[in-house]
Amino acid sequence: MKALICHSGGMDSSICLKLAMEEYGPGEVLSVGFDYGQRHKSEEEAASLIARAFGVERTIIPIPIFSLLGNNALVDHSLPIQNLNTLVAGRNGLMAWHAALLAHKLGAHEVHLGVMELEEANSGYRDCSRAYMDLLEKILQIDLNDRAFRLCTPLVQMTKKESHDLAAQLGILPFLLEHTVSCYEGLKGRGCEKCPACLLRNKALDEDA
Repeated sequence: MKALICHSGGMDSSICLKLAMEEYGPGEVLSVGFDYGQRHKSEEEAASLIARAFGVERTIIPIPIFSLLGNNALVDHSLPIQNLNTLVAGRNGLMAWHAALLAHKLGAHEVHLGVMELEEANSGYRDCSRAYMDLLEKILQIDLNDRAFRLCTPLVQMTKKESHDLAAQLGILPFLLEHTVSCYEGLKGRGCEKCPACLLRNKALDEDA
């Protein structure tokens, strides 16, 4: 095993999965999902479908702590989706940490994430920057006693339009537009057209048109 991909079933992480496959082959990458009490299951259904279509093995890691401690609309289903109330504090960090521990067990030295820095400005996601991942990477290298370990974020400085262009170059854009779920309400396609994720995705789609 060469690399583990934190794969939510959304556009960005699915592009990362394909990029890793192009580099290492489908048999050398693992699609990793997380059950953290999230609002809907449609992302997991999408991720499983995409992993099967790509010929990649998939596993799920439970992280129940978020539903116990979180106060946000993604884990508290009584809260309506609103701008800046979908931040799950520490989510990307804990997901990367869990995936890194599994990677170490499997003999892999890389975890790939589809984080994009624009998510911090758009939705307040502080754990989407490369600076955050650089700090975490150093800690994980110590934890794992593996100076070769890397957190790979190939889309981190891209716009959504640029990530769509990359998916088109990889020949998977129509497939991902049909099957990925980015919407916080769990809807495919253009989604609810109201939540921050849909607004970003649909802006890029309109720029593609």
